[in-house]
Amino acid sequence: MIEKKEIHYPNVGQSWGIVGIAILSMLLFSPVTIILQNGLGKEISFLVYYLLAMGVPLGIAHSIRNKRTGISKYDFSLSSMKIMVLVSIAIIAIQTGVISPIVNQLPMPEFMKKIFLEFANQNGVFSFISIVIAAPILEELIFRGIILNGLLRRYSPVKSIIISSVLFGIVHLNPWQFIGALIFGLFSGWIYYRTRKLTLTIMIHFVNNLIAFIAMYFIDAETMMNESLTEIYGGSINLILITVGAITVAIISVFLLRKEFSSLKIDNWQHTTKNIVQLDDSTRIEDESN
Repeated sequence: MIEKKEIHYPNVGQSWGIVGIAILSMLLFSPVTIILQNGLGKEISFLVYYLLAMGVPLGIAHSIRNKRTGISKYDFSLSSMKIMVLVSIAIIAIQTGVISPIVNQLPMPEFMKKIFLEFANQNGVFSFISIVIAAPILEELIFRGIILNGLLRRYSPVKSIIISSVLFGIVHLNPWQFIGALIFGLFSGWIYYRTRKLTLTIMIHFVNNLIAFIAMYFIDAETMMNESLTEIYGGSINLILITVGAITVAIISVFLLRKEFSSLKIDNWQHTTKNIVQLDDSTRIEDESN
């Protein structure tokens, strides 16, 4: 019996290729902000730039996947309210108790502070659309919907989640966002592995970016850039209490999510794979009997 080999996209090398296309796209479209900002302003020009910079690699990767595998759809179905609430609480806790304390320890040169400061001062409607709406949708489609989805069909969950998270960090092109994106990607990747629902990872991304946007809007940007987390939180005791409390909340949330996933038995791919293996075995037995 000749077994038909199933084609999956992308593998590790192809995933690096998608990230390479995304970085090249960001570089090629960077003049858009310079050309448009005089007439449209910085926020609108950045939105146009971002839609092009992330939209083009998404379109290319989607087209290649569709051509090679025939897969053109993404799972945008809703999950239970309990799961949506738990993942939202978890990402806020992870951002507060894990990502922020780690990133705050990394020294930042003055030129990078100026770049982040200029970006932080853009907190209008179009920046909201770019950061809180466009980024979660486009980036999740690329890194979870295409890259992680394809890797999970080829490799172990741990390997797939780590690789997709590292690539997600690399595309941000600086060590400060790399750390945050890596940790964020590990959590989001785990959620996607257990549910296969892009709605959940988009929502996680939305909540994460919304918190950052609100912080930029209400907290003075220079204070955020120049003061330590201890100073921002009002002392070492507050920092310890907030960090420990956030980590505790994150652990409890992940525990409850695991319990919820187990009770719902939503690891559908393993069930499907098991059925395929059983079908394969029964076919071989039938062939041998003939």
